[in-house]
Amino acid sequence: MQEIFIGKDRVSVAELIGKGGEGNVYAIKGRSGLAAKIYNTGLRAKREDKVRAMVGEGLAVKTDLVAYPGEVVTDRRGNFLGFVMRLVSGYRPLHELYSPKSRQRHFPKSDYRFIVHAALNVARAVGKVHQTGCIIGDLNHSGILVAQDATVALIDADSFQFSLNGKSYPCVVGVPDFTPPELHGKNLASVQRTIEHDNFGLAVAIFHLLFMGRHPYAGRYKGPDISMGDAIAQNRFAYSLARRAATQTTPPPGALTLDMFPEAISRAFENAFGLTPGARPSALDWIHALNTLEGALSHCSKVKTHYYPSAAGGCVWCKLAATNGFDMFPDLTAVEPNIPTDARGTEQAIREILAFRFPTVADLLPAVAAPRGASNALREARSAKRGRALFGLLLMGGAVAGFIYAAPAWFVWIGMAIWGWVTFSDREVEPGPFQQAFKDADERVQRELNAFVQRNGMAEVIKVRGDLDAAIAAYKGHDEALTRAIMEMKSNREARQRQAYLDRFSIRRARISGIGPAKTAALISFGIETAADVSRSAVLRVPGFGEVMTDKLMAWRRGHESRFKYDRTPNAQDIADERVLRGRYAAEKAKLESTIRNGLGTLRNAKARLDALPAKARSDRALTDALAARAQAEQDLRELGASVPASTVTLR
Repeated sequence: MQEIFIGKDRVSVAELIGKGGEGNVYAIKGRSGLAAKIYNTGLRAKREDKVRAMVGEGLAVKTDLVAYPGEVVTDRRGNFLGFVMRLVSGYRPLHELYSPKSRQRHFPKSDYRFIVHAALNVARAVGKVHQTGCIIGDLNHSGILVAQDATVALIDADSFQFSLNGKSYPCVVGVPDFTPPELHGKNLASVQRTIEHDNFGLAVAIFHLLFMGRHPYAGRYKGPDISMGDAIAQNRFAYSLARRAATQTTPPPGALTLDMFPEAISRAFENAFGLTPGARPSALDWIHALNTLEGALSHCSKVKTHYYPSAAGGCVWCKLAATNGFDMFPDLTAVEPNIPTDARGTEQAIREILAFRFPTVADLLPAVAAPRGASNALREARSAKRGRALFGLLLMGGAVAGFIYAAPAWFVWIGMAIWGWVTFSDREVEPGPFQQAFKDADERVQRELNAFVQRNGMAEVIKVRGDLDAAIAAYKGHDEALTRAIMEMKSNREARQRQAYLDRFSIRRARISGIGPAKTAALISFGIETAADVSRSAVLRVPGFGEVMTDKLMAWRRGHESRFKYDRTPNAQDIADERVLRGRYAAEKAKLESTIRNGLGTLRNAKARLDALPAKARSDRALTDALAARAQAEQDLRELGASVPASTVTLR
């Protein structure tokens, strides 16, 4: 067991709890809650001055949200080895919360309220760093850890930019997809980092959280494919509404959009990923904006684990699940198949609903007196036609007289005779305008009927009845649908096993030549999170991935798939899957029963009002006037001997 010195105290390190490119992290025997980071031999001289300065400044006691160096670690000769820091245990990297599949594995009970609260805590932690006088510099998802209660801790604090007594200790590294546009292409080891640079990385982290792992610059560019680094450098914020024409970039399919969020959030992202570094929201700005979002979340009426931004106007998680079959926040409590039901009571309710006497269009359209004769419009049209016929006769008579008394001008009289015959022949009234008048009158009846229904509170009842018809049909086909679903589940058992196996291999942990953090972020933004998501067509849809990169990813998937072994023996997972399926169907059946019984109650309460509607319709002046106008249009068509179009009036 390795011995180290903390000040003058000789202690022993316990188990290895972390290993990285700079060194190893160990628990310290006898010092609960603390850990020691021991640098690799070649880095110790480069890190010593900075660590000693951080320890001397007492940063570790200024906040418990950051694992700052608290004490210096040496060997028995006093040679620098590393430092002691707070032991951050029970936390997971931030990306395991915002990546949908990882979240369901590592944070199964989290909902969107949890996500928003974690984002708030990220902003608070970054704000604390700035209050201590440090700049994070390399702010990225692996340096932010989150616990099961949404609390946040920042690690790798020894890489933060720090100044003491006029000497600056820089941050020399950075992750491309968290690096602001103005730093792309620059040597980070020689750049003086600013809070504005951190504010960019903070906005990326918050965007990842709120947008389910999507990256703000991973979208579809209208021009040739560009890398994410180029997209950032060129300020092509894929989700911008204010600069859409300038960015020429749109979000990936199935992504949330800025207009689904409160104005405070959308404005903050526009500023964070805009053209002015100084306009980027600070940590405090984000705290205010996220507090606004936290207070503007709506609860889905269908899935109790669905909370969504009210500005979206409806449950975005239900819509996404309906589109791609993946529920971002599944209700894991709805797996109990023994949900009480009342089949007998529901069947009785269905019989009563089907027997319910609902007013028809005929009930609500009172009879009107038949019109006496043609309308003024028809009489005027007939009078005009008679005038034309008389004019035609006069022309033909004039032509005959011309032939008798002025024969040499015969060609004039022939023309006059033809003109007169054509004019005389057009003496019948065309039915087309009057058929259109009937259609217009019928549409007026529909409008007045709609208004009558609305005025008398019947619109809601009509909708309830339509919903009840759909619920009854679903209820009657429920058991058959469950049987089919179970058979389908059993038939694709091998495929489900393979899917579950491949889902264990995350794109983030893959080591594939040419696919670094930025390309990984692009893949995840387009829904490719694990080996199970990799297919040639899916990868080729991601900007920046041509045949070469796609072949590499396909080879990576095939390598894992080749080690898959199908287990034909029924196991606990099969039982659990069927239990979940039966539980979901049982919950759906219970909801259908509730819909049917509640709908019957609504119909019962409305019965007296419905029975009174025909009498009210007879005294409704607007409705009777519309019916009279339609009756007149119908009478005109009958007088013309023309066909009467069918009425299209319905109860809506």
